[in-house]
Amino acid sequence: MHPAQAAAPCKPVYLTLDTGHMAVAPLMAEVLNKHQVKVTFFAANERTQTGDGSLGEQWAPWWKARAAEGHEFASHTWDHVYWRSDLPMAGGEPPGFKMRPSAGPSDGKDLNWTAAQYCEEIGKSAKRLEAITGKKTLPLFRAPGGKTSPALLAAAKSCGYEHVGWSPAGFLGDELASEKYPNDFLLKKALRDVRSGDILLAHLGIWSRKDPWAPKVLEPLITGLQSRGFCFKTLREHPQYKDWIEAQSGPAPAKPAK
Repeated sequence: MHPAQAAAPCKPVYLTLDTGHMAVAPLMAEVLNKHQVKVTFFAANERTQTGDGSLGEQWAPWWKARAAEGHEFASHTWDHVYWRSDLPMAGGEPPGFKMRPSAGPSDGKDLNWTAAQYCEEIGKSAKRLEAITGKKTLPLFRAPGGKTSPALLAAAKSCGYEHVGWSPAGFLGDELASEKYPNDFLLKKALRDVRSGDILLAHLGIWSRKDPWAPKVLEPLITGLQSRGFCFKTLREHPQYKDWIEAQSGPAPAKPAK
């Protein structure tokens, strides 16, 4: 075949899915499998519409099935813990953080944490995912709400976790009010604005959205982007994170920050 006739390389995008109430999780998995799309899941143990948390025993078979399909996994913290602010520390001590979980026993409470406690929180979700799936998680994490500080990112990196946000056009809008941002608007916006290399973000169910995003948008978004020459890859292949992932997969595991 003449080089000019060779198929043009696809334009990669990286779909990432954070946990949520999980009601749409089976549907989303079905759509991903139907179109052979691999994603990166960022998981926390969040409250679900039925049964235990999103990383509880009820959902363990669902996660295990996703691992068998070849998806990747990373931490979203255990109790979906939001960074609120850095805490001033005396005498050259490492920084601390004011944090607020939105799940678990301390839901809604402000907590003062050390860097080591934050590392433990990230690691708890990663360990649970590995126990369920039998697959090593990526050395990545996503802070709930994308809220971080340079000190928080440095603390996480010191114990082996690089932060992943999302691209401006990759914010798919499933967290927004459906009255103001209907599904057809969000679909058209994404198909218009997403560019090669973008990290896309959606959730496995959002409590506050009245007209759920996934049943209306996920499949036409996938097929629409594919028809425009895009292909879906996991963050293991992302140029910004590839070297970090390979380096962290070496023989010596990173030690948690003290």
